[in-house]
Amino acid sequence: MQELTEVATQPAPTYIHAQNAIVGLHGRDLFSTVRTLVSQSIRHPLHNVRHGLRLGRQLGRILLLGATPHQVNSDDPRFMDPTWQRNPLYRRGLQSYLASQAQLLEWVEQSALSADDRARARFLCLQLSNALAPSNTLLNPLAIKECFDTGGQSVLRGATQLLNDLRHNQLLPRQVDPTAFRLGENLATTPGAVVYRNELLELIQYRPQTAEQHAVPVMIVPPQINKFYIFDLSPQKSFVQYCLANGLQVFMVSWRNPDSRHREWGLSSYVQALRQAFDACRAIGGAGQVGLLGACAGGLTSAALQGHLQARRKLQHVASASYLVSLLDSRIESQPLLFLDEETLEAAKRRSYQRGVLDGREMTRIFSWMRPNELIWTYWINNYLLGRLPPAFDILHWNNDNTRLPAALHGELIDLFKHNPLARPGALEICGTPLDLSKVDVDSFSVGGITDHITPWEAVYRSALLLGGKRRFVLANSGHVQSIINPPDSNPKAHFQESDCEESDPRSWFAQAEQRPGSWWPEWLSWIQARSGPLQAARTVLGSERYPELDAAPGRYVVDE
Repeated sequence: MQELTEVATQPAPTYIHAQNAIVGLHGRDLFSTVRTLVSQSIRHPLHNVRHGLRLGRQLGRILLLGATPHQVNSDDPRFMDPTWQRNPLYRRGLQSYLASQAQLLEWVEQSALSADDRARARFLCLQLSNALAPSNTLLNPLAIKECFDTGGQSVLRGATQLLNDLRHNQLLPRQVDPTAFRLGENLATTPGAVVYRNELLELIQYRPQTAEQHAVPVMIVPPQINKFYIFDLSPQKSFVQYCLANGLQVFMVSWRNPDSRHREWGLSSYVQALRQAFDACRAIGGAGQVGLLGACAGGLTSAALQGHLQARRKLQHVASASYLVSLLDSRIESQPLLFLDEETLEAAKRRSYQRGVLDGREMTRIFSWMRPNELIWTYWINNYLLGRLPPAFDILHWNNDNTRLPAALHGELIDLFKHNPLARPGALEICGTPLDLSKVDVDSFSVGGITDHITPWEAVYRSALLLGGKRRFVLANSGHVQSIINPPDSNPKAHFQESDCEESDPRSWFAQAEQRPGSWWPEWLSWIQARSGPLQAARTVLGSERYPELDAAPGRYVVDE
């Protein structure tokens, strides 16, 4: 019972991973789970009675005696107001809700459902119980106080924002004020220029910020699923500025936002375009080599490029490879995957081919339901019950600045998750060459996030094991995006585990890895500087005669709708 109480009071766990976000979550899947739950309830009435009696006894103690058997998670913002603890009526209401949620989960866990059906039922029950939380109504003490303080204006503002979101934001509350940020003004402000452009990408070169720079440039490859400026948010959070301030030459890939005309762009198209940018970066840098840094799907694309270069006997042009929360080995063994079967996978591919693209808003919606209390219901309270605008938060603005995936790439990503070809030498062919990542003997530095539910760290670790060369692995104490945006001194609680990637079992690696305080950025900086050649006078002129400046950073493609 203690374990179930803890589950009920913790933020909702998720069993949705990157695969589910790529494939999507649809109403028929949820209705199928509802039918399964109803059927289970009808077939096992004694199971219902037993748990109903347990809940009745708990509610009796709570309502009559004022018992408080459940503790609220201190990190849950919905119940931070002291009224929930001090007012007898609110305290009883909260405890009744927590008891009901815990008993519902216990009903699922002790049912006769299969493991996969229990996982789906658990997810659905958590979503429903989170939606029915007493904090989500106008009886929320914060909403009542705000209503009195504003003379009822908060209710009118909240209703207006609700209607606007119902019409324009896919029934979800907005997470950011859309007017708070402008590219080139308070986001993506690092000076630089586009020095190469093809149909799929722009290559940005950033201006030096030191008198000397290392000879070998670093080219950052962001995911195709989002825009590049996650690496160049505010100056305090800018990975690009951190690199420049420490003497690195920095180039950035900015992917084009595809539309239905580009439905045939597949992984080979992206690798070919990336190779052209790689050659431009190598020519402009003048050292003949480039260090690659890929994040999420950008890491997959970067690895595929290196496998292609290895097959073409040109891997010596890659000086180093860094992978941030990147899946190359797509096996996810931590929990059963929700709502994924052969029919669902094929239907997802058909939908995107019919439309030409997978709309990024669909993925954003799935990511939000991964952490509903943080990304949905907190904003429901703020926007609708309190009638306030959402805060100006740069990371969430980036997360909501949606892009699309072309249908061909979307279908290939689904097949990658389904067949896991990169784990088998020669099973995947890119640009006419079979890939064997074990022959990619470039020194690599991989980063995972211990609370990352999109690309679980164990899978990221196993991905690093696929690579040849000397491998370093770092595990940050954060989630998917926070593992990337991890500037020094920004979080006093930050720490990471780090060690060479030699153990075959992620848990064995974790047991022997050294824990170090702070951000992993300085650790990576030392590693990359040792692989970026000698210091030399920084060139103030961007580009070259062959690759002249085309546009000022952040370029054209990043602002395409």
